[in-house]
Amino acid sequence: MLWWSPTSRGIARALFIVIGIMVFALPVLAIAVAAFATSWTELVPSGWTADHVREALSGENLASLSVSIQTAIIASVISVALGVTAAILSRSAPTWLATLTAGVFHIPVAVPSVAIGLGILIAFNEPPLILGGRAGIVVAAHTVLVLAFAYGSVDAALQHIDPGLYRAAESLGASPLRIFFRVTLPLLVPAIGGAAGLSLSLSMGELGATAMVYPPTWRTLPATIYGLAEHGDTLLAAACTLVLLAVTIAALAVLSRVRGNAALR
Repeated sequence: MLWWSPTSRGIARALFIVIGIMVFALPVLAIAVAAFATSWTELVPSGWTADHVREALSGENLASLSVSIQTAIIASVISVALGVTAAILSRSAPTWLATLTAGVFHIPVAVPSVAIGLGILIAFNEPPLILGGRAGIVVAAHTVLVLAFAYGSVDAALQHIDPGLYRAAESLGASPLRIFFRVTLPLLVPAIGGAAGLSLSLSMGELGATAMVYPPTWRTLPATIYGLAEHGDTLLAAACTLVLLAVTIAALAVLSRVRGNAALR
């Protein structure tokens, strides 16, 4: 086939490289350049400074970064715990119930995040559970948004576990609880680590639902970045974005290392 010829493969690789550079590399490079620019009104910045990065790591901007980290960690832990539990229980449930569970967990992916934020704002702004104006409403919004990815990662991993492992453990007299901790859970460690990493990165960058629900005392860094850009302070917004990228990548690297060590054990 033409696709497998050396020329066609070379063209395809070149096309993917160009698209990757335009879609991923150039925007990140532009953010990095803007973060250290004194001003940027022409083709190249007029000068360089680290003042914007220092400001991004101080005052309200640092507080917003702390809020983002706390929210991401809490939302990731809750979503992974709920996702793992639901995925495991749905494997032994009737087909119709498992299908319904998967559909419910994936609803947040099918609708705009702004709609999720508005729904949570309305749902938890009246008794018996009032979260409006509190940090909990931001955590709830992030948890709902990343829950689908946590559930999907673990559910996909469960489908690839050989049922023969369970039968072998049962034949040796292992109880269901022992099978879970000695067979199922160790095999799910990579999927759980991946779900945690994906949930964390999505939560760190979430804005749509956050903009609908966040109180002034619990503003995430993406919301701060949006406010800076809206008011024309794009260079400081770029510096805050660069900090957000660096922290997210560092957190993912740590999670990847922990997941690798856990999988080896």
